[in-house]
Amino acid sequence: MAASAGSAGVGGAGAVHGSGPSGFAFDSGLEIKTRSVEQTLLPLVSQITTLINHKDNTKKSDKTLQAIQRVGQAVNLAVGRFVKVGEAIANENWDLKEEINIACIEAKQAGETIAALTDVGSMNHPESDSQITIFTDKSGVIKAARLLLSSVTKVLLLADRVVIKQIIRSRNKVLATMERLEKVNSFQEFVQIFSQFGNEMVEFAHLTGDRQNDLKDEKKKAKMAAARAVLEKCTMMLLTASKTCLRHPNCESAHKNKEGVFDRMKVALDKVIEIVTECKPNGETDISSISIFTGIKEFKMNIETLRENLYFQSKETLSATLEALLERTEDFTDCAYTSHEHRERILELSTQARLELQQLISVWLQAQSKKTKSIAEELELMILKISHSLNELKKELHSTAAQLAADLLKYHADHVVLKALKLTGVEGNLEGLAEYACKLSEQKERLVETCRLLRHVSGTEPLEITCIHAEETFQVTGQQIISAAETLTLHPSSKIAKENLDVFCEAWESQISDLSTLLREINDVFEGRRGEKYGYLSLPKPMKNNANLKSVKPDKPDSEEQARVAKVGLKVGLLTSDANCEIEKWEDQENEIVRYGRNMSSMAYSLYLFTRGEGPLKTSQDLIHQLEVFAEEGLKLASSVQAFSKQLKDDDKLMLLVEINKLVPLCHQLQTITKTSLQNQVFLKVDKCITKTRSMMAILVQLLSLCYKLLKKLQMENNR
Repeated sequence: MAASAGSAGVGGAGAVHGSGPSGFAFDSGLEIKTRSVEQTLLPLVSQITTLINHKDNTKKSDKTLQAIQRVGQAVNLAVGRFVKVGEAIANENWDLKEEINIACIEAKQAGETIAALTDVGSMNHPESDSQITIFTDKSGVIKAARLLLSSVTKVLLLADRVVIKQIIRSRNKVLATMERLEKVNSFQEFVQIFSQFGNEMVEFAHLTGDRQNDLKDEKKKAKMAAARAVLEKCTMMLLTASKTCLRHPNCESAHKNKEGVFDRMKVALDKVIEIVTECKPNGETDISSISIFTGIKEFKMNIETLRENLYFQSKETLSATLEALLERTEDFTDCAYTSHEHRERILELSTQARLELQQLISVWLQAQSKKTKSIAEELELMILKISHSLNELKKELHSTAAQLAADLLKYHADHVVLKALKLTGVEGNLEGLAEYACKLSEQKERLVETCRLLRHVSGTEPLEITCIHAEETFQVTGQQIISAAETLTLHPSSKIAKENLDVFCEAWESQISDLSTLLREINDVFEGRRGEKYGYLSLPKPMKNNANLKSVKPDKPDSEEQARVAKVGLKVGLLTSDANCEIEKWEDQENEIVRYGRNMSSMAYSLYLFTRGEGPLKTSQDLIHQLEVFAEEGLKLASSVQAFSKQLKDDDKLMLLVEINKLVPLCHQLQTITKTSLQNQVFLKVDKCITKTRSMMAILVQLLSLCYKLLKKLQMENNR
């Protein structure tokens, strides 16, 4: 399937919420249904494998027969819902209608066949002897399962094409309206066109947010988040920059400021299309160099391969790879802000790595001609030595970048230069403008260089992309602040010029705040406190200066509602204790089931603390983001338990599958709740989320206990 088999998805995290054109609301609902049914159907389809592999000579207890029948019925019901959604998509897209309808008919036939063959509830009765079932026609189930998977895949791929076309059409509408905005000459005309532009941006934000949620590739997801963040923030900048140009049509700095916003938005729009179509314009390739940490990881993998294959690559290739890697450390040693101690240590470790590689190559060449134990041990020792040196180099590079970033964030905490630029602007002080513009340029260059160093030590591709996004944002926004400040200085009494400068300064402050979070994320990854899933720091955040947007008043829960949430939160807290007790029983604490269970328990405990006004989650939005990850961990747990169930006998296996069938729908329901906008009913959303979390934690405790018992049983049987 494509990046997502059914890219119609739930509203994206950080998407701009609002009402789009009349047809758009239907499309969005259709996407939610498609994703929901897909996620319900595919886990059930995977359980057909269990039915197919069911041993014919196994005792057919009533419990076993009922479980088989439930799975077959669940598959058929899910197929029915899926077909309805597929037919709705077909009716909206005449060019694909015939293909989708054919696939839907095939899926429906397969679902009905599976239901009929798994209708074994009455098999222990004499009158059922002549009935054709899974036990008498296993090949029929296999054919039906293959047909079902094939037809579902066709529908999802076709739906994916529909979504891509929607995004491209939406982008084209936004671009066309932007061209009109660029050429507008009257304020009245601008207001009218900008209103249309706002609606089109809302539609585009919804579609791209859904797509971002569906992307399985974390690198693409981070790129999409970065592009959407640019568009969200630039929408406000475009408003104030355009108004300033209309108010001061002969001001060169105002036009320069506006052009910078339009240019950046066009690049971001192109980036979104590049991601969804997986196609670069004019056949371009990604020429960005890999980070040092990625280079070290790849180099270590290459030398470790020598343990298994002494002829894997040439010594020249290995030497060139290390040299290219160490050459990139010059970004650190050539940086004017790197301390003397850090610079000397980096150079020392680089020299040591070169020396140890030469020693490794010498032993490696001997090992190719002498297959002795002593040579093999010496080669192993040299591999360990150079790996250790490179790990020390990683630590030094991380320490250097992290210290530079921390010092810079501390220095920027009070935003002295921005305040000075605002003051010189309203005073019309051109000399002061020149002085503080120079200081801001220096700060910008230092921030850009720091982001470049952080990228080298980020440790993951999503965080690398966030570093690149931060670097680009500081580079562009720094110049735009200076042009906006120049406009205000030339027109010190202009309210719109002052508002425009405020918007750009706020974007700068927001990016400084994001850099602080980014540094914390990078430190967490380096110290092993984070897994593979990361929040995207570049997701759009609400701007302080949102004069053009209607403010939304959050609902205020009464004391009875607060007490109810606190009560449910307490139950969640107690369930985390139960889960932790079950986890402690496991001897292998690195078992996947244990790891995902521990992650879920930890996040649920944070939720419990939130209901008490304590812990790391400070806002409802923090809680919602946490629960999105919680639901994903639940799906991972279900996948791991399902993999474990394949080692078990049929009756034990079905016991686990019944529990999985309870957990997976709850995960999807929680995901849907977290993605659904309830506007001013934030408390209602939080209440629903906490209730779902409690139900999921209860199942988690059951699963951990059951898996532990079945694992022990399996081990005892294997030891006989």
